[in-house]
Amino acid sequence: MLVEQTQVPVAALPVAQFKDHLRLGTGFSDEGIQDGVLETYLRAAMAAIEARTGKALIERDYSYTVSAWRDLGAQVLPIAPVSAISAVSIIDRFGQTTVIASSKYMLEEDMQAPRLVSTGFVLPSIPVGGKARIDFTAGFGATWAELPADIAHAVMLLAAHYYEHRHETSVGEATMPFGVSSLLERYRVMRLFGGRVQ
Repeated sequence: MLVEQTQVPVAALPVAQFKDHLRLGTGFSDEGIQDGVLETYLRAAMAAIEARTGKALIERDYSYTVSAWRDLGAQVLPIAPVSAISAVSIIDRFGQTTVIASSKYMLEEDMQAPRLVSTGFVLPSIPVGGKARIDFTAGFGATWAELPADIAHAVMLLAAHYYEHRHETSVGEATMPFGVSSLLERYRVMRLFGGRVQ
């Protein structure tokens, strides 16, 4: 189970750039009246792109809980890119938590499948009925400027698509606009036999 512990702050969202992208008028007394709506479309576009690519765009904290290790010596994390693992804890079925020393594990960075890796032979054992919790930070950077240019442009295109079609009631196409899909293609996680490549 992946849980987002922190949200993208409003200051990190490119609302002014999005206004320019939409060619909205400036210099009017009610210029900022749509900022909340624009922020909503940017967040929706980012969420859709993160779901499609398996990438966290703006840096934030996550908690990932598993009931068993997929591999005794390593555990693939469900989102990338991961910049740091802040804590690994083992929780027994009674809720007793044991924090694992950071010397027992390390982060193996990867743009598709970052991993928590044991510095010994195996990761700490998870008791029956228990779980392991991995706290980590993921994202391309803390600011919009740190995003790859093609992903940033894809967010703008998709947010604009949502904005321009905000009054439509029909479902229409369930896929993303072609330009957005093309920009994201190289970031998508390849899946084989129903699971992600490891």
